[in-house]
Amino acid sequence: MSFENMPEQRRKRRGSGRATIHDVAKLAGVGSITVSRYLKKNGYVSEELGARIDAAVAQLKYVPNLAAGGLSSAHNKVVGMVVPNISGPIFASTIQSFNDTLNRHGYQVLLASSYFSAEQEENAVRAFLGWSPAALATVGRFHTRGTEALLAAAGIPVVETWDYAPRRKPIQVGYSNREVGVQAARHLLAKGYRRIAFVQNSVAGDLSALDRRDGYAATLEEHGLEPWTYAPTEAAPFDAGREALEALTRGRKGNRKAADAIIFANDNLAAGALLASQRAGLQVPQRCALMGFGDYAFSPLLLPSLTTIRPPGREIGEIAAQRILQALGELPADPKPARLNLLECELIEREST
Repeated sequence: MSFENMPEQRRKRRGSGRATIHDVAKLAGVGSITVSRYLKKNGYVSEELGARIDAAVAQLKYVPNLAAGGLSSAHNKVVGMVVPNISGPIFASTIQSFNDTLNRHGYQVLLASSYFSAEQEENAVRAFLGWSPAALATVGRFHTRGTEALLAAAGIPVVETWDYAPRRKPIQVGYSNREVGVQAARHLLAKGYRRIAFVQNSVAGDLSALDRRDGYAATLEEHGLEPWTYAPTEAAPFDAGREALEALTRGRKGNRKAADAIIFANDNLAAGALLASQRAGLQVPQRCALMGFGDYAFSPLLLPSLTTIRPPGREIGEIAAQRILQALGELPADPKPARLNLLECELIEREST
């Protein structure tokens, strides 16, 4: 019988909801020791048996349990968290509050950075699941098919943060990025700006920023205005902000006039543009208004101070941890549906608009 025609095996290790090495061995028609030898690459296994084991691993979505012989997942006090970036400030408050809330109940957080790479996120999720964590948290809803399959088969609480997608199965703790784009565009429109541009993140893979762009674009179109999106070629945020400012305040070929306001995907980009405007003698906001996202610590200290939108970073981390603890029975269940947690971002108006 071919692997495609075999019924999927569903015998799981108690408490984890995941396939075991014994399930793989049974489906492949080999012994557990053979499977272990093949996966650890510490002994000879024929190509034929290797192919059968690979097929069984893929069919069962098997992840090796690195904690085998130690703690079972029912008693594991580890929670994995994958964030796009741990070197920048934007996720810091979320990580801290998430960690602090779980620590108070005896849980430790394992942290990994994907740097906005869906493939790196999948690698991190796979590695975390190998340690049989009690729960997992990710940032955003944009995953590879492999990550989706791993999360669906994990058998543990999964939380998606910094976004809000009510139709998805994982617990949602965040806000609508599209609505943030709407909020930014409406602010500038209300101030009288009409040639409003949007600058994408200089880091590829930030799909949440594209949601904000879509909200901005839809709002301009509702007002009969043409959206104008700029994708920097420079990778470093400050350089990318300078590049965008220079390009957008020059206008472009045809009848496009220079932008009179620019929304940046984050405060780093906006700060780069603001510093470049000072070197170029371009007055902000008189010549061009600038607006960011994130409300970084330096944003109110810039001259002029930066208008931005502040995400509820600390609240996201705290609520995500609480939902995990509730799902694990460490906290009383919330009387309201705990899967959907829609939070609000705050527009911080300063001198740059």
